[in-house]
This record gives sequence, structure tokens and C-alpha cells, in this order.
Amino acid sequence: MRRTFQILLLALFALTSAAAFAADGQKVTKKMRKQLEETQVKYDSTLRWGNLDDLIPYLDPEYAEQHPITDLERSRFEQVKIAGYRGSDNVGLPNGRIGRSAEVRVINNNTQAERVVRVNEIWRWDADAKRWLQANGLPDLWQTL
Repeated sequence: MRRTFQILLLALFALTSAAAFAADGQKVTKKMRKQLEETQVKYDSTLRWGNLDDLIPYLDPEYAEQHPITDLERSRFEQVKIAGYRGSDNVGLPNGRIGRSAEVRVINNNTQAERVVRVNEIWRWDADAKRWLQANGLPDLWQTL
């Protein structure tokens, strides 16, 4: 199911462009795109060098409320270190959100084994707060391949 979702999301990425869609009924302006890119750079850096608590402000509050971080997820994040995070280009999605995929290099702290994981991000413009939010939660670094 997850793999099917990833394939569908990647197909949507290939068929759309960020300029073609609006965020929450607004046209995605040049300023909004620049702000998204700046937010994503900070998010990437925080994921690589920060901890789980540093990532929470990037999450969409609605998503975070419906999917609270469990103790298991917290302990799993403590077991890994991010060695690299490379995001692709942003593309517009039909619902006004922006998506991108990323390649994450993950190192297990116990075994020092490194693996590469592909993750999909969906970013939502919050018109009230005038900022971009990560709308599909933290990356799944433990997905089965």
C-alpha cells in the first residue's frame, strides 16, 4: 500500500509543476516559493543536525494532532543519525500543496550501517501564519523495501 502511494505520488510530481497550482486558493507567488525553499533548507538541516524536538515546529499542527509522536518513534529516531539529505525539485499538487521527494542517507548508531531511504514530503501553505508546514509528518526512515 505504501509503495503504491509512493509510486502514485511520484507520478503526480512528474505531471505537475509548482507554478501551475495555487496554495489554499492563492497563487503561489515568487515570494512564497522563495520562502518554501528557505524553509526546506532549514528543515533539511534540522533533520540532519537537530533532534526530533527540533523538527516538531515544521509539522502541520493538524497532522501532528491526529498523528502524535509515540515513544517508539521517538526511540527509533534516537537510534539513527542522518548522514545526508538531498531533496528534489518542488512540484505542485492538485490540492494546492507542494510536493518533493528526497533521498536520505541513514546510519544506525549501533551497527554503523548506512542505508538510503527515499521519502516524500508534502508542504502546505498556512495563510494565517504565512509559512509553509510539512503536511505529511516526519520521514519514515524504517520503511520496508
